[in-house]
Amino acid sequence: MNVKIRYLLGCISLAVSLLLLALPAWADIVGARTWLAPDNTRLVFDLSGPVKHKLFTLPNPDRIVLDIEKASLKTTLNGLQVDNSPIQGIRHSNNNGTLRVVLDLRDPLTPSSFTLPPNDQYGHRLVVDLPTPQRLATPPAQAQAQASMPSDERPANAANAQAANSSGSSTPVVASASAPTQTPAPAKNNAAPAGLRDIIIAIDPGHGGEDPGAIGPTKTREKDIVLAIGRELKRIIDAEQGYRAVMIRDGDYFISLRDRTAKARRANADLFVSIHADGWTSPSARGASVWVLSERGASSEMGRWLASRENQSDLIGGVGSVSLEDKDAVLASVLLDMSMTASRTGSRDVASVIHKNIGQFARMHKPDVEMAAFQVLRSPDMPSILVETGFITNPQEEAQLKSRDYQVKMAQAIHRGITSYFWQRPPDKTWVAWRKSQGQVLAGVDRTHRVQPGDTLSIIAVRNGVSVAALRQANRLNGDQIRVGQVLRIPAS
Repeated sequence: MNVKIRYLLGCISLAVSLLLLALPAWADIVGARTWLAPDNTRLVFDLSGPVKHKLFTLPNPDRIVLDIEKASLKTTLNGLQVDNSPIQGIRHSNNNGTLRVVLDLRDPLTPSSFTLPPNDQYGHRLVVDLPTPQRLATPPAQAQAQASMPSDERPANAANAQAANSSGSSTPVVASASAPTQTPAPAKNNAAPAGLRDIIIAIDPGHGGEDPGAIGPTKTREKDIVLAIGRELKRIIDAEQGYRAVMIRDGDYFISLRDRTAKARRANADLFVSIHADGWTSPSARGASVWVLSERGASSEMGRWLASRENQSDLIGGVGSVSLEDKDAVLASVLLDMSMTASRTGSRDVASVIHKNIGQFARMHKPDVEMAAFQVLRSPDMPSILVETGFITNPQEEAQLKSRDYQVKMAQAIHRGITSYFWQRPPDKTWVAWRKSQGQVLAGVDRTHRVQPGDTLSIIAVRNGVSVAALRQANRLNGDQIRVGQVLRIPAS
């Protein structure tokens, strides 16, 4: 055979082989699961290999049609959890090798879909996202009660939900006493004027859902540890009169980085605190750290805000709730620069205090506050910090992070830094600002506690390192009866 013909046939054979390799082979649907988040329902199909698919909607009745080429169903869809989701029913059929899955809907909506390659935990996957109508939104308590999902199955908005914190119950635990919180002594004049507001702290436990974060030598997951610390911090903050905490994530579900800060801003938060646990390839890395936004991160964020009309109309704090969309370019840039400067200054100040507080009981990774371009620190109108509570990949620090005593100490250190910072610069028209205006001084002696459901006088005494008798005397109590919402004075321990 002519050499040229043999060469040409060889090229054709190679091209056909490559084309066949590029085409998806027959795949099986080997598993399916749903994740119910407060504002999103995610349906995940586990696949034996890559697939091609089409997704479209049909009206009257409203339904979603998912066609998967060269696929067969090797699992059941009957047990999928769809209560409190937009899905009313699920059915399927197979026609000439195309698997059709139909989702009957309660309301019309616009779905999205994408495929994911294998990771350490799962193989190929096909993901369908459905926004949840407000009337069907999953209550936080139910979102907490569902299981977790891998990081690359995260939705674009707020997320996938599920289950309980593996590090333990969210019920407050009795911890050993630590240094008393530096908060002002009770005001002599209890007649606070009307219209005062609480200082709002946004608590952001990192990761969540199928994004476990860093994983320790004994399989401790970062997402569980930081959620436990975040919940303890919220409990302490909510017990402090004049403060209120907002949990960005209060269950095991994923929220995108942009949505975390957006949620804090919608809550008009005065401070954003992101909580993480570090991880490294070497188990020798150790130490807690506190981070603020770098100069490079601030510059790039200013450019993004000035370039986006959506952002310009959404600015709610920092510059007095001023929108930038009706300002000329120079004025908008000046206002945004002022806001970003104030935000970064506040971030550094509160981070420094918290860094010092943590250093009183934990090893620090670096002697000072560190800077990076973390996405969650880029809000131009809200002081934002990120606390790395230790290296979960270090065996000793993993054991510490799993300890409730360490978790409580970490929450208390962050709380003391927050209250100390806001006593120095309380926002206008807040209860803390009014207390300071009454001639109060920062006293590292007494503080207050707002009684929460489940509190008893003895539990409050143990948590704060004081005796029940001292609590009774400080609050002029004849017995041990207290009521939810009651504000108690905590005397010096």
